[in-house]
Amino acid sequence: RENANGSTLRMTLGCLLSGTLGIRLSRPGNRFTFGPGEAVLSDWLGRNALVAWMVHPEPWLIEDRAIAGLDLPLNLMGNGRHPFYRILKSVRSRAKAAARTSA
Repeated sequence: RENANGSTLRMTLGCLLSGTLGIRLSRPGNRFTFGPGEAVLSDWLGRNALVAWMVHPEPWLIEDRAIAGLDLPLNLMGNGRHPFYRILKSVRSRAKAAARTSA
């Protein structure tokens, strides 16, 4: 539904690509969004990302194993050992803080 608040992937890529794509995180009400930039982000994802998913009754079990066994730099939760973790955490935190102060 083109909503950064409901998608870790959209939030992460939007924050990382905000300067390149000319988009900015905002916080209308209690949710985070890139507003009109959500369409720009969707376009970028459509041209550059290959995303797959599967239905599973306990997806957190698969996610934990994947994060532990694969190189997944865009995941924060359970991925503190990854070299990109601190950078990504900082980028996302700064974007959210800026969105809160400009709301």
